[in-house]
Amino acid sequence: MDRDIMQSRFDRLVWRVEEARIKRSEHHIVKIVAVSKYTDEESIRLLYDLGQRAFGESRVQSLAERVEKLDDLPIEWHYIGRLQKNKINHLIRANPFLMHSLDSIELAEAMQKRLAEHGVTMEMLLQINSAKEETKAGVMPESAVETYLKIKERCPNIDLRGVMTIGAHVDDEGTIRRSFETTYSIFEKLKPQGASICSMGMSRDFELAIECGSNMIRVGSLLFE
Repeated sequence: MDRDIMQSRFDRLVWRVEEARIKRSEHHIVKIVAVSKYTDEESIRLLYDLGQRAFGESRVQSLAERVEKLDDLPIEWHYIGRLQKNKINHLIRANPFLMHSLDSIELAEAMQKRLAEHGVTMEMLLQINSAKEETKAGVMPESAVETYLKIKERCPNIDLRGVMTIGAHVDDEGTIRRSFETTYSIFEKLKPQGASICSMGMSRDFELAIECGSNMIRVGSLLFE
């Protein structure tokens, strides 16, 4: 991708994030995770050169390949996809900075077993299905706090850092807002347990997510398409 086009897209995104952040509070800080699954290594290098540090991949194999090919850069890699249990060892070897998609107590217990065998820990977010959509993974809002506390108790090799949700997949802004507000209220309850990350918002709805309290967004198409 042309450097000037990438610079323009990145500057525009940062400006929009700033506007949404200040609406929430001038003290509110938001991290951008650039979702790089549909782009090439050259574009990742270019965006890194422009100042972006956190990148997200949704397939374990792609994450592992990119960690290897771009190992000369100190990129903060995030794993944002659904994880099948047969890919757990591969994810542990790829060693992401943060895994966003811990979506059940069963997956947590399977992860705990493998992490303990490898003698490592991993930072993760609990995924919440805040809009209760059948097509989405994640724990139901009513059981989210209980599940979070169970994982903290039973899975010492998992370092839970907060929560993640994907906004309701509808056109009605009120419904999307409610899905974000639901997740943020759970995040607030978990703050005394050390939760510091509320990851909500993608290319189509990140401004609304930030207004609702998100401090981490996942944006791909606005940068790379």
